[in-house]
Amino acid sequence: MTDKRIRWIMHVDMDAFYASVEQRDHPEYRGLPVVVGAQPGRRGVVSTCSYEARVFGIRSAMPISDAYRRCPDAVYLRPDMPRYVEVSRQVLEVLADISPVIEQVSVDEAYLDITGLERLYGPPRSIGERVKERVRERTGLNCSVGIGPNRLIAKLASDYDKPDGLTIVDVNEVERFLDPMPVSNLRGVGPRNLKTMARLGIKTVQQLRALPLDQLNSYFGDSMGESLYRQARGVSSDRVGEQSGRQSLSKETTFNEDITDQEQLRATLRGLAAEVGRSLRQAGLKGNVVTLKLRLSGFETHTRQRRLSSPGNADATLFRVAWELFQSSAFVRRPVRLIGLGVSDWSDGAHTNLDLFDAVEDDERQERLYSMLDKATERFGNGKLSLGAPLGKNRK
Repeated sequence: MTDKRIRWIMHVDMDAFYASVEQRDHPEYRGLPVVVGAQPGRRGVVSTCSYEARVFGIRSAMPISDAYRRCPDAVYLRPDMPRYVEVSRQVLEVLADISPVIEQVSVDEAYLDITGLERLYGPPRSIGERVKERVRERTGLNCSVGIGPNRLIAKLASDYDKPDGLTIVDVNEVERFLDPMPVSNLRGVGPRNLKTMARLGIKTVQQLRALPLDQLNSYFGDSMGESLYRQARGVSSDRVGEQSGRQSLSKETTFNEDITDQEQLRATLRGLAAEVGRSLRQAGLKGNVVTLKLRLSGFETHTRQRRLSSPGNADATLFRVAWELFQSSAFVRRPVRLIGLGVSDWSDGAHTNLDLFDAVEDDERQERLYSMLDKATERFGNGKLSLGAPLGKNRK
């Protein structure tokens, strides 16, 4: 009989999500290396790529110029976030049918608490197989599933056998599962920490576990030292559903050359607001915080935030707040390499205030207006119809 005290947490991660959606919807791309992100010849990075592209050493966050040098014959596509968000919603509907306790952490991954569901669906492996089959039936896509006693182990397990994997780690197998794993797999371990570990001769989690807490604190600081100590022992939270899912949604543009022209920056930011606003409405989200991101020459990066008076997802609101943040910043006259706009801190949407440059006061009319705009964009493409100025010339 299953011990009810044992927690089972599942992590579901869609495989090469953006690229897989493109290959599903465009049969001519199947079997080909597909790279989703910036276009070759422009500044920017790879958002994700198909497994065929990974054979060439292409990976997420790689500069697009490096990706193109490795595989110039790949299919290079700009992300279509509204389409990806819609598929993501379909996946969540499948997961919600399996477990009532679910937490989306990004557009392509989620945690489920499946503790006690053995009575309905059988052991954890049967539940994992059920999830994979249902997701495939609903979306035509594969996902990798990891199941373990907490969030950390579930996440590491879903990464363990990609793509289309299913890995289950029992509470008694945690340390054996972690032992050979490279320390780079642990959360928060960046290049600086890896250099320190290399200097100490630490390559695996098993080697990391041999260091006492006080020594880890002396090398990495108290916060990181404590985190590494716990992770090396497989200790993590088993709580799911306390967060409201993906914590932010953003869009950014990298220019071919540094920009000082205020009108071009303004037009680009307006275009970003339209893209973010549409993605929010597609996902049924409304946010309370608008973030402006600026990258200057030399990769000097700054962010500025402002809380809205009421939660919203209107293009006009997002643009107005972001432009005010830009105009009030100390960097307004400095050359800009990248500009971005993000929204976070989701609301339940009960009191959204959509304002269209204060020209329309009736919320229902504004809702209809944005609904028509979104449908037109879906039919004719981005940039064919907008509520403001066109995008700048260097917009990718």
